[in-house]
This record gives sequence, structure tokens and C-alpha cells, in this order.
Amino acid sequence: QVQLVDSGGGLVQAGGSLRLSCTASGRPFSTLGVGWFRQSPGKERVFVAAISWSGGSPVYADSVKGRFAISRDNAKNTAYLQMNSLKPEDTAVYYCAAVRNGGTYYRGSNYDYWGQGTQVTVSS
Repeated sequence: QVQLVDSGGGLVQAGGSLRLSCTASGRPFSTLGVGWFRQSPGKERVFVAAISWSGGSPVYADSVKGRFAISRDNAKNTAYLQMNSLKPEDTAVYYCAAVRNGGTYYRGSNYDYWGQGTQVTVSS
């Protein structure tokens, strides 16, 4: 089993930045692919970004390209989502997810493990 802990959310003004962290335990982190998703009130959970076990070729939703960056530090068992130029429409609960086969996926159903979520609120 893998346990994921999301952290780093908070309240920020539009144009500001936040960095989310996803720390894993219970399985070698370097073998896992990691994704970030978000869910706004009354809406479905949607894909934000993903990175493979090796850290190569990260992928992003069009809505965050050029503003968000996903990365990982396998030595720290942690993945990150750096969020810059935040907009009010980025307000959501953000979840990290991990997949055993180490790949990158856009669909949440491909992921095996989920964090508890961290709230991000962007004020205008």
C-alpha cells in the first residue's frame, strides 16, 4: 500500500504563487507515476498535470500550461506542483495521485492511490 499526503494549499491573491507537495510512503516512490487533479464545488474532478517515474515528459492540462510545473524529488519521496500566476478559476481542492506502473495518465481511473486533498483558494 501507498499513503499519499498532500500539503501546501492556502489562500492567495490572484497573480500569486503556491507550491503543493505530495509525500509518499509505503512503497519505493521512484517507481510511481504521479498526477495532480483538482475539483471545484459542484464540478467533476479534472486532470491538472502528471509526471512519470523518471521525471521525464511531464504533461499538463491546457488550462494550466505555462503557469504550473510538476516535478519530483525521489530522494525525498515527494512530488510538487508549482503554481504561478494563479487565477480565481484555479480555486479547488487539489489531489495528488500515484500509479504503480510509473506512467503518466490523464484519467483519474488509471491511478491506484490518492491523497486526501489540499484546498487552494485564489481571491480576485
